[in-house]
Amino acid sequence: MTTFAIVDLETTGNAKEDRIIEIGIVITKETGSVIKEFSSLIYPDRGIPPFITSLTGIEEEDVLDAPFFSEIIDEVYHLIKDSYIVAHNIEFDLGFLNGEFKRCGYEPLHNPVIDTVELARILIPTSPTFKLGQLADLLGMGHDRPHRALSDAQVTRDLLIYLLKRMSRLPERTLFHLLKVEDKLKSELRPFITKIRDDKRYSLEKEEGYTLIQGIPVKKSSQPQAENSSQLPPFSEWVEEAYEDKEGMKKVIKHYESRTGQRDMTELVYESLEKSKHALIEAGAGTGKSIAYLLSSLYYAVRNGQRVLVTTHTTSLQQQLLEEEIPSLEHLFKRPIRAVLYKGRSHYISLIHFSYELEQSRQDNYDIALTKAIILVWLTETATGDVDEIQLPSNGRQFWHKVSAEQSTKTVDLDLGEDSFYQWAQEKASHADLLITNHALFCMDLVSEEPRLPAYDRAIIDEAHHLEPVASRYFGIRMNYKELQRQLSQFSDMFKKSTYRQWVFRESFYKEAKKCQATVDEAKEELNQLSKYIFQSIKRENKGDRKKSDVGRIQYALKMGESSGFQSTAREMSLRFTALLFKLITGMDHMREQMRLAASMAEDHSLPILITRLDRQIELCHQIRKQLTDYFDSDTEELVKWIEIEGEGANNSIYLFSEPLNIADLLREELFHKKESVVLTSATLSTDGSFSYMKELLGMDQEDLMESIIPSPYSYNRQVQVMVPNDFPDIKRNPEEYIDAISEAIYSIAEVTKGRMLVLFTSYDMLRKTYSLLKEIIDPEEFMIFAQGVSSGSRDRLKKNFQSFEQSILLGTSSFWEGVDIPGEDLSCLVMVRLPFQPPDQPVQSKRDVQMKESGRNSFMERSLPQAIIRFKQGFGRLIRSSTDRGVVFICDQRLMEARYGKYFLNSIPEVPVSYRSTRELINQMEQWL
Repeated sequence: MTTFAIVDLETTGNAKEDRIIEIGIVITKETGSVIKEFSSLIYPDRGIPPFITSLTGIEEEDVLDAPFFSEIIDEVYHLIKDSYIVAHNIEFDLGFLNGEFKRCGYEPLHNPVIDTVELARILIPTSPTFKLGQLADLLGMGHDRPHRALSDAQVTRDLLIYLLKRMSRLPERTLFHLLKVEDKLKSELRPFITKIRDDKRYSLEKEEGYTLIQGIPVKKSSQPQAENSSQLPPFSEWVEEAYEDKEGMKKVIKHYESRTGQRDMTELVYESLEKSKHALIEAGAGTGKSIAYLLSSLYYAVRNGQRVLVTTHTTSLQQQLLEEEIPSLEHLFKRPIRAVLYKGRSHYISLIHFSYELEQSRQDNYDIALTKAIILVWLTETATGDVDEIQLPSNGRQFWHKVSAEQSTKTVDLDLGEDSFYQWAQEKASHADLLITNHALFCMDLVSEEPRLPAYDRAIIDEAHHLEPVASRYFGIRMNYKELQRQLSQFSDMFKKSTYRQWVFRESFYKEAKKCQATVDEAKEELNQLSKYIFQSIKRENKGDRKKSDVGRIQYALKMGESSGFQSTAREMSLRFTALLFKLITGMDHMREQMRLAASMAEDHSLPILITRLDRQIELCHQIRKQLTDYFDSDTEELVKWIEIEGEGANNSIYLFSEPLNIADLLREELFHKKESVVLTSATLSTDGSFSYMKELLGMDQEDLMESIIPSPYSYNRQVQVMVPNDFPDIKRNPEEYIDAISEAIYSIAEVTKGRMLVLFTSYDMLRKTYSLLKEIIDPEEFMIFAQGVSSGSRDRLKKNFQSFEQSILLGTSSFWEGVDIPGEDLSCLVMVRLPFQPPDQPVQSKRDVQMKESGRNSFMERSLPQAIIRFKQGFGRLIRSSTDRGVVFICDQRLMEARYGKYFLNSIPEVPVSYRSTRELINQMEQWL
C-alpha cells in the first residue's frame, strides 16, 4: 500500500536565497491512517520579514533557540525518502527541501509526487479558490492554525484523502481519457487512475447519472418541457398576498422586512410590462429592487406565457438572481420557474471539438494537459457547459477557443450534436419564463445582423447606468495588437502538415498550407511594424502634455478629414496588412475546397471539424479586414476614433478605439421603437431629482414614459457623515503639494478607522504617485496598502486581499467607483480624492463638448456635470450596504462647497450631515463619531 509523506514548509520568502523557518510532516497510508507526525522550527540564519511574521505569527525570537536544518536533516531525510511526497504546491516545498539537502551534502530526492493544488484544480473544477485555507473552509475541514507547517500538513492530508475518494467516483471512461494527459502533469497519478479504472471495468455496478457523448461521459440533464401559462389570481390580489400574507415573502425570504419602496416598484414594473410602456425607475440602496422587478416580470411571464428578458452588467448580480432570489420566489407561483442564464457561443463547450482535441494529446504542454483534465472532470458535473464555471490555467483560455461552440459554423453541418451545450441553452431559452443575460450580449444583439439572443418583447435592464458605455463599445470598434497577434498565432495549427497526417492529400494542398503559413508570418510582421510605427509616433507627439486614460495609457485622438503624415502612413501600413489578410483568405479558400472534396469521399468525422475551424478563421480575417478598413478609411463626424499606448509597455502595445458620438438615435431605433416595454433601473439614474440627462443620453423621448425615484430606506442622516477639508492646496498651482496633503490625510484617517478605507481616484497617475508616497510613510506592519493597477490581481482579487487583512487601505480608480460591495465593518471610510468629472481632454468627451458648443448648448451643465453627479452617487453608494453600516465620506475637493454647481452633487444624495472644516478638526470629529 502506498505511503504518503505530506510536507509543508514556512520560509522567509519565495526567492532562492530565502530559508526554511518551520517544517511539518505527516506520514500517512492511502486509507488515511496516520503513521507519524513531525514538526520543528528551524533557525534560518537571516531575518524574518514583517510580512512573513504577520502571515505565520513566527517572530525572530521564536527561532533563536531552534535547530539549524543540518541538525534535523537526517531524521527528515529518512522519514520521507521511501514515500510519495505530497504538498500543496509541490514545486515550492520540494524545491526548498532539495535546496537544503544539497546544501548539507545529501542527494536531492526524486520520489514520485502529488501536488494537491493541481489535483484540487482537476477534481474540484468549480471551486472559486485553490488556496489551502479557503479550500479547507469550503470542504468543512477544520484548520486551527493556518500558515503553521504542521497544521497545514494535516489539512493537506485531509484534502489528499478527500480528493482520492473523489477520483474513485469518476466514470470509467473519464479515467480512461485522463490517462491520455496524465504524463504531462506534475502529479504522478497513473497508478491510482489505473487501479480505479480497472476496478470499475470489472465491477457489476452500473454507472448512472452520465451520458456518453462523443465517447465522453457528460452529466445527464433533463430537457425542458413546455409549461402552460399558470392560473394566477389578478395581479393586485396576488401582490397583496406576496407582500402581506404570512405564506408570502415572509415565509420564502429569511429575515424579510417589508419595504414600501419595494412594493411600489413591483407595481410600477408590472404596469409598464402590462401596458407596453417604457420606464425609468431609480431605486435607492436597500430598496430590494431585484426582488421587486422579479416578482412583476415572473408574474407577467407565467400568467401570459411570454418570456421576459433581464439584463445586468455584473456576473455577481446574475448569480444572485439565479442562485438566491429566483429559487426563493418560486414558492409564490403554482409551478416551477424556468430562469435561464444565456451567453454567447464562445462560453459553451463543443463536445465534438473537445473530443477531437483529446485524440491529439501527444504534443500537449503542461497547461493544455491540465486544462483537458479539468474539463473532463467538469463535464461529469456541469449542467450548462459554460466556461465561467471553472478557472482555467493561463494558456487554457487559448485552448478553450479551439473547443468552444464558436468554432462550429453554419457552413458545415457536423450533424453530431456538436454544440450540445449551446443547443441545449437555446432549447432551454425557448421555454424560459425569464431569460437572464449581460449588457454586452444584449447590446451585441441590437447591432448584429444575425440574432444573438432568442426573441423577446419585454426587457428589464438592471444596472442601467452602464447601458450607454457598453452600447458605445459595441456600436464602435475595439482592437488591440496583442489580441490580433494571438488570433493570427492560433491560425498556425491549421497549416501544420502533422494536423493532416491521417489523410492523403495531393502535394498542392501542403504547398497551399505552407504558403498560408508564410502569409501569416508576413502578416504578423506587418502588424508588428504598423504597431511599432503607431507606438513611436504617439510617444513622440506632445511629449510634455500627454492625455492619459483612466488606466494610465497615453491617448491620441484621430482627427477626421485630416490627412496628417502620421495618419496617411498608418493607413498605408494597415492596407498592406489587410492585403495580406485577403491573400490568406484566398489560400484558406483553396485548402477548404480540397478538404471538402476529401470529406465527401470518406466517412470521416475529423475532417469536417477541421473545415469548421478553417471557416472560423476565414470569417475572422474578413471581420478584422472590415474593422481596420473602417477604422483608417471611413471619415464620419458621427464617430470618435482614438489610439492608446502603454507608455511604459512593450513598444508595440497599441489599442484602437472608435465610438459613436451619440448612441441615443441608435438605441431609439434598435431598442425603444422595436420592443413593447423596456424598464431601466439602477440606484443612480437621476441628477438633482430629474431624469432629463439619462433620457437624452439613451434616446428615451416617448411621451408616455413612466418615471419614478424611490428613496433608500436607510437612515443616512444617522449612518453617514460627509466631511470636506477646507485647507487643501490648490491642485492646479501645486499638484505635488496636493498629493502630499492627500497622502497625509489618508494616513491620519487610517489611524482613526484602523484602515478599512477605500480611496477613489479619478486619475490613475495621481493614484500611482499617492501609492508611492504612502509606501514611504507607512510601516507595512501597521497597514497593508493595495492599489488598482499597481498591486497585482483583478478587481475582485484586490477586494478579497483588502478584506482579508485587519488594517488595510485600498486605492481604486474607474471600476472601483461602482459595483464593489464591501459591507459591514470591513469599510468605515470612503475617501473621494476629486469630484469625478471626466477629464475634458478624453477623446469622446472633448468632441462632444465641441459639438454642443457649436450648437449653442452648455456642455458642462448638460453633459459633464450630470455625468459626474451619477458617478459621485455611485461612489457614495459604496459605503452603506446595509441598515447597520456606519461610515464617513471624506471628499478632498473644495469645489463641492465653493463652486456654484456643488449643491447639485449634494442634492443628488440622501440628506446627511456635511462638515466643512480643517483636516485636523475633521479627523478629531471623525474619531469622536466613529
